[in-house]
Amino acid sequence: MTDKPKLLVVDDEAGHRMMIKAVMQDQGFEILEAVNGMQCLEILDSRGADVVLLDIKMPGIDGMQVLEQINRRHPGVQVVMLTAFGSVGSAVDAMKQGAFDYLTKPADIEELKSVMVMALDYSRLVRESAPPGKSLPGLQEKARIIGQSIAMQRVMDLVEQVGPSEANVLLLGESGTGKELVARALHQAGSRSQGPMVSINCAALPRELLESELFGYQKGAFTGAVKDKPGKFQLAHKGTLFLDEIGEFPLQLQAKLLRALQEKMVQPLGSSHEIAVDVRFVAATNKDLLREVRAGNFRQDLYYRLSVVEIEVPPLRERMDDLTFLVNHFVEILGRKNRKQVRGINSNFLQALKRYHWPGNVRELENVVERAIILCRSDVLDVGDLPESIALAGGSTQAEQKSPHGEGLQDAEKKALEQMLKTHNGHRENTARALGISRRTLQYKLKKYGLTRKA
Repeated sequence: MTDKPKLLVVDDEAGHRMMIKAVMQDQGFEILEAVNGMQCLEILDSRGADVVLLDIKMPGIDGMQVLEQINRRHPGVQVVMLTAFGSVGSAVDAMKQGAFDYLTKPADIEELKSVMVMALDYSRLVRESAPPGKSLPGLQEKARIIGQSIAMQRVMDLVEQVGPSEANVLLLGESGTGKELVARALHQAGSRSQGPMVSINCAALPRELLESELFGYQKGAFTGAVKDKPGKFQLAHKGTLFLDEIGEFPLQLQAKLLRALQEKMVQPLGSSHEIAVDVRFVAATNKDLLREVRAGNFRQDLYYRLSVVEIEVPPLRERMDDLTFLVNHFVEILGRKNRKQVRGINSNFLQALKRYHWPGNVRELENVVERAIILCRSDVLDVGDLPESIALAGGSTQAEQKSPHGEGLQDAEKKALEQMLKTHNGHRENTARALGISRRTLQYKLKKYGLTRKA
């Protein structure tokens, strides 16, 4: 039994099927073939598929009718339409009926690869990510860590190895990569999972407040201390204390923190007695702590006490295989939060996200998706819902380049836009409505093709 993803190619032209089969087998797909719509539906009912590449013009029932049946009978399957006519109109109709994307015949090889891989990503996303946080098993599910990339699996393998131990762990990685989620997974992987996990951001508090928050204080310790207050160490007793942004911890307090780590004892402010605490420590930083040690900003003995095990959380640009899963997760969560019904994600939207370099990592992606949900004028997220810095990042993809077999999609789309604008006397809202896209998406495309002055 094969574990390969299944691509069903539906085309009455044997030569075209043969070309697609040769190309996509090399991409790791198992290829199924059908010569007409009825055979396509029979194969889907009996063997299933992840993605269908469906010709619009075929003998018997045409591709649009087959698409309707696939949507009804196999809603998780993603369908990419094939048309020999380069017709923007038929492609728009197909997208409105739920097609993932469309290609013109004969299919450009690089464009074919790009679109098929994205369609497969989306098919897996629909199948595996269905309720939020349920796309991955075990610890990842509990900690709500979304992703199946090799980079994240390495992280989770380390978490499963280290979690049951009492070792202090130092999480390294850029801001926004999800280090706190990994810390939570470490907590849940060990014997302390039934105890509390307490977090403190060391960069968010001034020195005096940080000290009282961590170690607690007694009544009368300073002006305003009207009653005893336990610190984070005490609150995390029998559990995990997560020290976020440890690289910002004040040098003057580092000796006191080191003693707490070594002796498992803390002394609240204003008290003459120490209190025993049983705490497992996880710290995180986006700084190079060894460089900080050499610069005299961080104690070497504290560094080695914190970093018994180091785990590096990869930036989003090194785990782009997870991007589609993350987007789907955020769409589901943030759609509910903002009371917006989002039915789908256009492939152009995902392409733009994949071209961007994501300096703010997963946190930035979450913010971008929430913005797109709020500003989206339809129920499908499109590239026009993205900020310009992301929508136009990296220029055109290979899929948008000119095909060696004839007029490319980019040229055809530009001509169609020009013609439609002319038909509607430059009225953008009417043009967008006629094309079946949002006005925001039209604005993006006009800017992309340099048509803003003509509009």
